[in-house]
Amino acid sequence: MVTIDRRDFLRRSLVVSGGVLVGCQDKQLDVFDMRDGGPAADAGFADAGFTDAGFTDAGARDAGIAACDDTFEASALLGDVTFEDGRGVSFHELRNQGWDGRLYTDLTVVDRDHLTIDNDDFYVRTFYPDLLMPSGPWTIEASGLATPATFLLSDLEAMAADQGPVFLECSGNGSGAAFGLMSSAQWRGVPITDVLDRIDIDPSATRVEVIGFDEHSVPSNNGHSTPGASWIFTFDQLRDAGAFLATGMNGQPLPPNHGEPVRLMVPGWYGCCAIKWVTGLRFVDESEPASSQMIEFASRTHQPRGAALARDFLPAQMQQAAMPTRVERHDVNGETVYRIIGIMWGGTAPTNRLAIRFDDDPLVPVDVCPGQATNRTWTIFEHAWRPARAKRYRIRMAVDDPNVPTNRLDSGYYEREVVISEI
Repeated sequence: MVTIDRRDFLRRSLVVSGGVLVGCQDKQLDVFDMRDGGPAADAGFADAGFTDAGFTDAGARDAGIAACDDTFEASALLGDVTFEDGRGVSFHELRNQGWDGRLYTDLTVVDRDHLTIDNDDFYVRTFYPDLLMPSGPWTIEASGLATPATFLLSDLEAMAADQGPVFLECSGNGSGAAFGLMSSAQWRGVPITDVLDRIDIDPSATRVEVIGFDEHSVPSNNGHSTPGASWIFTFDQLRDAGAFLATGMNGQPLPPNHGEPVRLMVPGWYGCCAIKWVTGLRFVDESEPASSQMIEFASRTHQPRGAALARDFLPAQMQQAAMPTRVERHDVNGETVYRIIGIMWGGTAPTNRLAIRFDDDPLVPVDVCPGQATNRTWTIFEHAWRPARAKRYRIRMAVDDPNVPTNRLDSGYYEREVVISEI
């Protein structure tokens, strides 16, 4: 249904806000193998305006879409269309406690003018541990196959620098909460390789376990979350991802629920790897078992069945994905046109070969303007839509690039539905 919410309209023009809990949706995704490419190449792109170089102006004209479309430059906003998924989600509210603490981000506020989420609205999956009561300066201890060493928070802050915008998504993100377990912020921190360079690491060590404080007085409801917060990485994985120990977020010190005073950030990897309240770096070899957190999130990070050792785990990288986050109804010179605003994220190399499909109609190229320049944060796309009739529609995005794995996207995981009542 189309509604005009003036408070929401004003809020969008002023701030980036966010939302809260209904529960981290745990879809079993281990049927998808991250090493395989998705089927998008066979999904109807051949005549839709794409070439090997991407989406071209000529192809766009052939497909009836103008590059850098200015359809809405002088339009009148009539209202928004509410997505059918996530109806009833209560935003701007912290709920539950401990491991089950949640806050979901309202993605409808994201657009080209609001690319980062305020600290108070950035999604939360697990609240600040109520048993965490530091009695002195915060330290990070190096142990295991290395000469013991201690880093003070002041040591990290002296090395910290701007790390730019970085996107984060919970691997259990899902439609039940309007996909609100994802956000992007500006971060400050220290490349973890700079810290590792200051440690005398034994030559037999091949990996490092990043450990965070994870003790809560209240157990997780129905055992939904298991104790233990750590992930084991190869040194190359941390270097290649540009991982850093974050000490600041959006120009402020880290808030308690986001890892105060220090958390790990691994751009391009799921949020379960972004360990909060970091206390240790433990160096291990190839015989090291996977941590309890790695086992808990194995299916949601597309790991091989039965993976038991850390070396058995694939990089928990987010594949290229995209979805609509807002649908607006506009009057364009007397014609009703719907403006679809959405985000692209994930992947390891930029791509602009994005397309959109309504129900089972053919895929139509989407012009990503000015283009996806980085995979460290999300990219905004827009699309002018003129539905043929009033009804319920399924909206699905796709990427036409055989070199870009998109299994979760191709499965329909990020599909959204809207009801169009006026055309």
